[in-house]
Amino acid sequence: MTQGGLDWEMIAMVAASASAAVIGWDWVVARGGAERSDTRKGILEIAWPVLFIAAMGLLLKFTDFAAVLLLAAIITGLLWLFDAQWARKRRTAGEPEPVVVDMARAFFPVIVVVFLIRSFWVEPFKIPSGSMKPTLLVGDFILVNKYTYGIRIPVINKKVIEVNPLARGDVVVFRYPADPSVDYIKRVVGLPGDKVVYRGKRLTINDEPIAVQGAGFYTDAELNYLRLPSFTEKLGTHNHQMMIVPAQPPVDLAQVRQFAHRENCEYNDDGFSCTVPAGHYFMMGDNRDQSSDSRYWGFVPDDHIKGRAFLVWMNFGDFKPIGNGSE
Repeated sequence: MTQGGLDWEMIAMVAASASAAVIGWDWVVARGGAERSDTRKGILEIAWPVLFIAAMGLLLKFTDFAAVLLLAAIITGLLWLFDAQWARKRRTAGEPEPVVVDMARAFFPVIVVVFLIRSFWVEPFKIPSGSMKPTLLVGDFILVNKYTYGIRIPVINKKVIEVNPLARGDVVVFRYPADPSVDYIKRVVGLPGDKVVYRGKRLTINDEPIAVQGAGFYTDAELNYLRLPSFTEKLGTHNHQMMIVPAQPPVDLAQVRQFAHRENCEYNDDGFSCTVPAGHYFMMGDNRDQSSDSRYWGFVPDDHIKGRAFLVWMNFGDFKPIGNGSE
């Protein structure tokens, strides 16, 4: 969990340990009969939230953000309810409310609102790699529509209400099949039952070559300003930009892994052919030859789909993409 040179896991562990030590120190002092001073109370008002936030952050190592939000809502809600229904009645007149209860009451509604928005409306996502260039750039912050394809039960991601099917050409965020705790973003190339072929840098679906038109060159600053051929490609109703790297093969055979339904694919030096199984999708990046996608790690099950990307709302390194769609 290292970003921007900072080890956030270590920072969270230090913060949690320091906060727990402060809270433990206060408990020992209180057991000795000392009255809590304003200074001690002020320190606790910082220590409890820091401990809570750090602990929730550490849980991200083992589960996803939605599950952590749900757990945080349950913990704060139960603390608040326990105090309101039982503990408050047992406090003597004039006895101050525990700091942890005050924290729970403040955090609970905020956590619930964030959880509901992220689960059923929109979720933010940051583009981590260049696999979707030139459509999406590294550092783009995008919004993901969570209800385009249906209403899903949070955390378990089970669809309970069907709204729209995935369409060929949609840009979607999904849980990476090889590690569901990691989110990926790619373009839907193959729907269930489709035969997807990529040979000689040309994409064919169900024996129909996908229409492309030359669109000049894309200058990739991350590859020493290498100028790469770009094209306008039509997938379904989507006209989008894609690019290739002429010097690279259409598939790096050494990187192809074993995956579910691997028998549906055939590979050779010129490319691959895959038939998409029922309930799955075939994903590829718009940076066609520099993308870790379905050709390497397999098909994406329907229950791994999180939503459709629809808007770039920020990029701190380049303001030009802000407001662009992700089509």
